Amino acid sequence: MLKKKILLLKFLGLFGAAVFITALLLLVILADMAKSLPSPEQFISRHINQSTKIYDKTGEVLLYEIHGNEKRTLVPLEEIPNYAQKATLAIEDQSFYEHPAFDWRATIRAIIVDIIKGKAVQGGSTITQQLAKNAFLTSEKTITRKVKELILAYWIEQKYTKDEILNLYLNQIPYGSNAYGIESASQLYFNKSAKNLTLEESAVLAAMIQAPSYYSPWSTHYKELMQRKNYVLEQMLDLGFIDKEEKQRAMSTELKFAETNIGVIKAPHFVMMVKEYLSDKYGEEIVEMGGLKVITTLDWNIQQAGEKAIKEGANRNSNLYNGRNAAMVVEDPKTGQILALVGSKDYFSNSEPAGCSEGSGCLFEGKFNAAVQGKRQPGSSFKPFAYLTAFKKGYTPETLVFDLPTEFSTNDACPKTNINYLNENPLCFHPENFDHIFRGPINLRGALAQSINVPAVKVLYLAGLLDTIQTAQDFGITTLTDPNRYGLSLVLGGGEVTLLDMVGAYSVFSQDGTKHQQSIILEIKDSNGEVLEKYSDNATSVAEPQYARLINDILSDVEARSLLFENSLSLTVFGDRQMAMKTGTTNNYRDAWTIGYTPSLVAGIWAGNNNQQPMQKSGSSILAALPIWSAFMNEVLPNQPIETFNAPEPTSINKEMLNGQYTTTYGMHNILYYVDKNNPLGEKPINPESDSQYWNWEWPVLNWIQREMKTINN
Repeated sequence: MLKKKILLLKFLGLFGAAVFITALLLLVILADMAKSLPSPEQFISRHINQSTKIYDKTGEVLLYEIHGNEKRTLVPLEEIPNYAQKATLAIEDQSFYEHPAFDWRATIRAIIVDIIKGKAVQGGSTITQQLAKNAFLTSEKTITRKVKELILAYWIEQKYTKDEILNLYLNQIPYGSNAYGIESASQLYFNKSAKNLTLEESAVLAAMIQAPSYYSPWSTHYKELMQRKNYVLEQMLDLGFIDKEEKQRAMSTELKFAETNIGVIKAPHFVMMVKEYLSDKYGEEIVEMGGLKVITTLDWNIQQAGEKAIKEGANRNSNLYNGRNAAMVVEDPKTGQILALVGSKDYFSNSEPAGCSEGSGCLFEGKFNAAVQGKRQPGSSFKPFAYLTAFKKGYTPETLVFDLPTEFSTNDACPKTNINYLNENPLCFHPENFDHIFRGPINLRGALAQSINVPAVKVLYLAGLLDTIQTAQDFGITTLTDPNRYGLSLVLGGGEVTLLDMVGAYSVFSQDGTKHQQSIILEIKDSNGEVLEKYSDNATSVAEPQYARLINDILSDVEARSLLFENSLSLTVFGDRQMAMKTGTTNNYRDAWTIGYTPSLVAGIWAGNNNQQPMQKSGSSILAALPIWSAFMNEVLPNQPIETFNAPEPTSINKEMLNGQYTTTYGMHNILYYVDKNNPLGEKPINPESDSQYWNWEWPVLNWIQREMKTINN
């Protein structure tokens, strides 16, 4: 028993010694850290940070400078409205006047939330900690930096009163776009002194503190800023800082932001996309204060041509077709580099067209990046993905299908003959062609080149809906994520896509089935000149060259598309240059598209209204989008190399209908009579009537044969 006590005492002694030595070492480390830290008295003379500069691809044209010289005007706390003080406390540090330098409860709560979410989504720093970090420390997320922050925060609390700390904080923190401190922010965003800030304006500035670039009223996240502003007001109400009437009035009051203080900016939609990319990857503080040099992929000459074409074309459409906006994306298909991006006709426009409503995407229309944020139905410009999928399965450009009035719904309530286009039943699906003409038997080359709807729906059925969606995804379409939403109308534009994705996907056709990952960055260097990031071509083959070449061969066939474009054909021809192109118009003329490409350049145009208000009936793609695209191409093509597409291998299949031949008119059937849609090169199906679409397609053919025989006999 005595031995056990002796052993226990020895263990406790050793343990105590270890604890003492560890504590001593920690004190030494903390003391050493403290020696390197600045004195809290140095706040007013804080170091001026370096700005981040964004350039075009040459590195010579400065597109935008994030935080040049800091703009900061110190104001005493008594000149900062109580609303502004309370709004900041409500969102940043609700127990500021109760806790010491740090709030352990908030820190633990933030850690728990971050663990649950799997990423850093909630901060636990007090206002004093934020002041210490913003004034003297870096944004690196390390234990050492956090310890230094806590030491400085403790010193600050010893040196200053709570009101003095709040005043220092409101005069020091960055609000984005060069503004440091609430006075500069108030001047920048509202053209007024901080002492005149209203409740709603105070809530906006408080909402921006967490991520100034992201929540900037001049960015594409205006809606998120308003949501966070309302959250600030709700927190103020919960804390008793304001009453319900004040909250409701502030939430419903329209905010008016200054428009002239954003600074010199070129290619604004593109720059804001770059800025968001930088913030997501490197963090707000590095972007706004780290002195990065960013060389982008943007070609300033091409960008200027694009902006001119979009502005002139959108103004023309506004007058002629009630289509107020347009957007453009231009890509180098050989590298995936974005050469130009125009998100709207005028980034700086605040006009709200008639018919706009909250949440429609048209509020502050100019800032909305229709090329990236706008998810729109692509109309017939989606058709090439279905045709390529069909070619992969063995169908050929010579394959015959019937362009006849056809009911595709298998619902018994939908008549398969005598289709009534006037009384629409939502259960039925019998698309019309754009010119209301049905051409009888037509091969896939003519059907795609002339953008005929009924054959396209049949091609989607033959190719397979899921397989076609997979092709589109392989080519770079990221938005078609719910196959259960789409039916055969997908080939006519029944699923939403972005212009950026569509241009990237068409670049795959241009490169014979090879996809080059889209990029907006060539190089990023830090303030010391060290390379943080450099462009590297990421290329993958997503389709065999033969199938992409078949699409290129059809879409570049001027004679084949002449029947579609008629009087506008000249807008699609550029001397001896080979140009593939496709247009698309959605139902009710909400969206008009033109996407065209050579082996070295892809350009896509969208025209319409941000709030999806339809254009006038004449505002089709050929009239609303094609002239913009053609004007742009005429401007930039002289500086591009003259190249031709690789020709596809000849297709030779000795099978009726697939080879474009049939025995006699009298004995003709729809294509499902001759082929198994899942194995078109295999044996003729034994029981073709078992296919759910067979009789839907057969009845129109039988009626057509009867009409043809009457004509022959007469």
